[in-house]
Amino acid sequence: MSENRLLTLGHSPDPDDAFMFYALAENKIPTGEWQFDHTLQDIQTLNERATRGELHISAISIHAYTKVMDKYALLPCGASMGDGYGPMLIVRKGTQLPDLRDDNAVREWLSHKKIVVPGLMTSAFLALKIFLMKEPSMYAVAPFDEIFDFVKDGRADVGLIIHEGQLTYANEGFALLLDLGAWWKKETGLPLPLGGNVIRKDFTPAQRSEINGILYKSIEYGLQNRSSGVKHSMPLARGMDEALADKFIGMYVNDYTLDYGDKGRRAIREFLGRGHKLGFLDKPVELEFVE
Repeated sequence: MSENRLLTLGHSPDPDDAFMFYALAENKIPTGEWQFDHTLQDIQTLNERATRGELHISAISIHAYTKVMDKYALLPCGASMGDGYGPMLIVRKGTQLPDLRDDNAVREWLSHKKIVVPGLMTSAFLALKIFLMKEPSMYAVAPFDEIFDFVKDGRADVGLIIHEGQLTYANEGFALLLDLGAWWKKETGLPLPLGGNVIRKDFTPAQRSEINGILYKSIEYGLQNRSSGVKHSMPLARGMDEALADKFIGMYVNDYTLDYGDKGRRAIREFLGRGHKLGFLDKPVELEFVE
């Protein structure tokens, strides 16, 4: 650890993550001896960097957490949970679709289609595999902000979208095939755990707890000063006006973000437990939260 206590903090270039860390970025709260150097990268890149332990603190996919448990512990604040909504499968408008009320019909239809996904370590990809109960037969990988173009250009039949695309897909000329968060809620009664924040284990337990407290205060400050937090996030609100950005932030920065709580923890165990049972994860996952 360097003497000046500079912490590298990685998060996605999205309005919800920007909102979470607004208070830190704008020096709105005291941080004691710690300083934060913000690194903005897409979630797949952050997942990959976490496997190498490069950042002190990072946003990460819950799926990717299973690959870095030797290096990182989960912080109890910073969750992105889709409570009845989440990653979506979209197609070009006018595509002939199966009976969307019949999950098996959707699975069969998808078995003959090429799906473009936003990263193999994303929670969206694990949720898709859990829905299908197998790995997709044909898929490509692209950065999340290129998914629409892949489908539009015919390089894929179906796009698995995350982030603000969940609110803008219809205006972009796409139709919804399946909302995986809605399916998961119907299936389990739980929110779909998508992302969280992790901290490197080379910090002492006391340091981890202290840093968690600072991040908690940052999220709390944003929620208490919502209008200012949304304005701060607008440069990252691709294709959204302020009202739509505010709606998107509200979807993913909420009470679960302040603390997973018992229900959020149960959701993660169910999600990763199903992933392991279906053979998508090498071993059972024992969650390690910072206290």
